[in-house]
Amino acid sequence: MSMHVRPVENVQELAAGIGAIGHYFGGWPTLEQAERFGRNLPQERMHAAFDGDEIVGGAGAFPFELSIPGGQLGCGGVTVVGVLPTHRRRGVLTRLMQAQLEDIRDRGEPLAALWASEEAIYRRFGYGMAALGAEMALARGYHALRSPASEDVRVRLVSLEEAKELVPPIYERTRLRTSGMYARSPDWWVTRILDDPADRREEGAAKNVAIADRDGAPAAYALYRVVSKWEGAANVGHVRILEAMGDDGAELELWRFLLGLDWVGTFRASHLPVDHPLLHALVYPRRALLRLYDTLFLRLVDVETALATRSYAGDEALVLELEDAFLAENSGRWRIGDGGAVRTDDEADLALDVNEAASLYLGAFTASELVRAGLVRELREGVAQRADRLFATSRKPWTPEIF
Repeated sequence: MSMHVRPVENVQELAAGIGAIGHYFGGWPTLEQAERFGRNLPQERMHAAFDGDEIVGGAGAFPFELSIPGGQLGCGGVTVVGVLPTHRRRGVLTRLMQAQLEDIRDRGEPLAALWASEEAIYRRFGYGMAALGAEMALARGYHALRSPASEDVRVRLVSLEEAKELVPPIYERTRLRTSGMYARSPDWWVTRILDDPADRREEGAAKNVAIADRDGAPAAYALYRVVSKWEGAANVGHVRILEAMGDDGAELELWRFLLGLDWVGTFRASHLPVDHPLLHALVYPRRALLRLYDTLFLRLVDVETALATRSYAGDEALVLELEDAFLAENSGRWRIGDGGAVRTDDEADLALDVNEAASLYLGAFTASELVRAGLVRELREGVAQRADRLFATSRKPWTPEIF
């Protein structure tokens, strides 16, 4: 096997590279679909594995700016990773991941992130579970909220065209205060969020946009579908909330509107933040049938920059003994605290792999949890609680969209 890995050079190679994972999800993309996908994925960010002249695997990375505690960092948004079944178990994925991570590092992006189709695969390349999400299926009749409706918030429906001006600023405000969210380019909004092609509609249901205005200014938005289905004389359809977010207070009023829609049986939503206000706001939170699952996996590509750029709570310090088998230059001892992060020869407090450093990084999990799971070792008594304080955030990380 004459195997080599390089970035694709034309749309035909892009389509073939995407097809390596597309094979498992229904087939290869057309050239038109590949061109559309390429509006967000530059060809030089799509690596392909070649067996001779044949493309047998692919791995792409969107150029993201990812929100982190205290700011944002460049991030490779890893996507469309796959190897054809004819070439599995031959080291093709490892070669793709090595080339991609080195490319992300050389571009000055300290982070890489992905949604894992199979979560066990990526830990061996240094990725760690960095955020959770929740899905909801709330039966109508249990949708009441505990607080009274606000007088200063009004909800209106707008067209997808109008939404192009109204929605992105709300998203960006939410992103800058919520770790784990990435900036969306105009092309991203047009091709992935505010489009509504017929072949992607759930049972033909159109995409709707609701805007919640507070004091006359857009403060929250929701994208949703009303999927109608009748059995006998009853509508057993559902409202599919695709995305809903906004400023505190206005967001809750928007959910009051969504959960008040008539002629449906259930309200369904996925990829909700685990600290969603509905958990406390609903009169019957148990009836939401919330289910937790892993969402964002994160990889610290440049550990020094990643740890130094993140903000920390309080003025304590901590020394991490970090192991990174895949990118060995990250291994060593790192002193972190309110002053940033630097290499050190000081005695270590906690020992962990780069995977677990990713789990701590956005604030989704605590060092104490990971110690109990046998994944982080306390080298001094009580230091896990110090790490908990340092990495603490007021909001849980959230990534509302699969990429």
